[in-house]
Amino acid sequence: MEGFSDSVTATASDRGSDGASVRANALTGTEPRLAYRVFGRRGTPVLFVMGFGMSGRVWAPQVDELQRDHLCCHYDHLGVGDSERGPLFPTIRSMAGDGLRIMDDLSWDRAHVVGVSMGGMIAQELALSAADRCRTLTLIATHGGVPFGSLPTLAGMWLFLRGLFGGKETRLRSVPRLLYPDDYLRSIDPVAFKAHMNERFGKPASLRTILGHLQAVWRHRTESRLSQIDLPTLLVRPGKDILIRPTQTDRLAKRIPHAEVLRFDDAGHGVTFQEAAELNAALRDHFQRSES
Repeated sequence: MEGFSDSVTATASDRGSDGASVRANALTGTEPRLAYRVFGRRGTPVLFVMGFGMSGRVWAPQVDELQRDHLCCHYDHLGVGDSERGPLFPTIRSMAGDGLRIMDDLSWDRAHVVGVSMGGMIAQELALSAADRCRTLTLIATHGGVPFGSLPTLAGMWLFLRGLFGGKETRLRSVPRLLYPDDYLRSIDPVAFKAHMNERFGKPASLRTILGHLQAVWRHRTESRLSQIDLPTLLVRPGKDILIRPTQTDRLAKRIPHAEVLRFDDAGHGVTFQEAAELNAALRDHFQRSES
């Protein structure tokens, strides 16, 4: 319940409450232009990289808390939210370049990089291609690109396709079950949760963007290079994830030197909401340990 409560109230960040936005609704100076928001007034920078077809606003539970002592930025991928349309066939590597463009626009030499799902794939490429720009790495519910081993469970695939290609009502029924375990969904207020889902996920990216993200994820390959990552790395493993199997986090842990694994055995793919309070505390500790 605590994580869900945080997610519902997190829209305060978009209104610029405590630690008001430094630069609201900004666009990069380079093209195609990316839309981003920065929160907080002090502390080391944190770049949040969102997943498949989702606006950066979905990071609200993390930004609301961490902006108290960090500069936090989330952004919309090309073709998503307020960003301009990007290439027809982006790659995970080109999207990592977009993350660097955000940092350049903000004049951030280095940042803690946090990615979830597809955003975790982008974060891996950032760490591999521009390690000097990364203070730490956090990978949440993601994988290193195993073609068939990285596929969802059968239930996850069914719900993913319904959420992807169904109408709005089908999407709003399917996405919660894809992101959260049934026992968690039964424990929360359904009216408030429906309002939350409609606000965060009611406006999907275009089919063109979705198909572009799909092929980028399918072509993602970093496993053979993960041993090159020499950054303080935190891996977040939701134990009931049916979209990206928890065993994929185990694979990352075997390949990234000295990576730490944070387990949420009862959480689903939506762990950033479901376990927001505990995850935020772990992120803050992860950042502070590297800075000390």
